[in-house]
Amino acid sequence: MSSSDTPSGAPAPGGASRLTTWHRDLFAAITRWPWLRDLDENVAAAVLPVYDRHRGNIAVELMHGGRWAGHSLHAALSDLPIGFWASTVVLDLLGKDVRPAGSRLDPAGALSAAGLAAAAATVATGATDWTVSDGEDRRVGLLHGMMNLAGTTLQAASLAARVAGRRRPAQALSVASMAVTAAAGYVGGHLVQGRALMVNRVATTSGPNRWVKAVEEADLPDGATTGVVVEGRQVVLHRAGDEVYALDDLCSHAGGLLSRGEVVDCVISCPLHESLFDLRDGHIVRGPAHHPQPVLPTRIRNGWVEVRGSQPRARGTRSAAGSAAPAEGRTRTRSAPTTN
Repeated sequence: MSSSDTPSGAPAPGGASRLTTWHRDLFAAITRWPWLRDLDENVAAAVLPVYDRHRGNIAVELMHGGRWAGHSLHAALSDLPIGFWASTVVLDLLGKDVRPAGSRLDPAGALSAAGLAAAAATVATGATDWTVSDGEDRRVGLLHGMMNLAGTTLQAASLAARVAGRRRPAQALSVASMAVTAAAGYVGGHLVQGRALMVNRVATTSGPNRWVKAVEEADLPDGATTGVVVEGRQVVLHRAGDEVYALDDLCSHAGGLLSRGEVVDCVISCPLHESLFDLRDGHIVRGPAHHPQPVLPTRIRNGWVEVRGSQPRARGTRSAAGSAAPAEGRTRTRSAPTTN
């Protein structure tokens, strides 16, 4: 088609592409900001050693949400200050920000104060989650936190103006706070939905749907741990006596390879953020992980350790002779308590 055939009012070539990729370009530029990189390194140098010293504390795991909540507490708590402060703006617009007789706070001010209280918990849990992020995610997460702190500071200034009886400045600061907080929320949305931060990395893993050879039995002595790939799925194997355990090798929290972690008493540690999982059933022994590891059934047959991602299908009404396992070789099967 020639340029004269272009419909009137159609966007210029490449225009649609820029409209749909501006956010990707924006965040790519953000992660290259030198000052943000330097600040991230400085903050991490101060904060991460403190977190490492206390990561085993139950209070720290509760700040993440840990094995009990099923997801980060920060995501749920963040709705509270946003909701309170949005309501404050609505009351301001409706003229419902007049103090009742004998009160120092108008209804909008009360919601502003409630939002600040909720923001304290939101900031604390967000900072805790930030300590278990890495690379570009950590830099963007730092920017997200700084923007939220700026929004909180503006909201605190708005509340102070309300208490002082300065209605118009209070309203202007409240709107500014909401604008900055909304922008911070957009950055947070990019981390979760654009970068898959704090999502279950093994939620959709499945297969193989048949028994597959993983490793020769002789190559997995007692106490050994190894990572293998079976039909595209990464699996960690560990042998404890006559038992062989198999989990998804990718940590559900951030995708670290469990096969590179240490195993103590059938509990494996993720080398990335030190989540602990029980190899026998995949349950979380210690966070920051929120989701257990998928378990694969294993068996030893004819000198090979075999795994599968699901239990064998029922054989229906076949005769006992037809369903019997071959006499040759040796088969020892371990069923998984949960499978994908």
